[in-house]
Amino acid sequence: MKNITLSVGEHVLAAVRRHAAEHDSTVNALVREYLTNLAAHEDRAGRARARLRQLSKQSQGRLGRKTWSREDLHDR
Repeated sequence: MKNITLSVGEHVLAAVRRHAAEHDSTVNALVREYLTNLAAHEDRAGRARARLRQLSKQSQGRLGRKTWSREDLHDR
């Protein structure tokens, strides 16, 4: 595990320390959990985008010629 150094304002740190204490945690644990969740979310989003690209390439569906205009769609 790597150590990192962060700079935050005193008021922010005080508020986060209070939050951590109220939740029986530490600032370090809160930051670690946040960064872990962020990385997992980015990883899931990347896999989802790759899967969508793959499905799009495999799709048998094709778009036909556009037979309408923007004005047709908004004609009332």
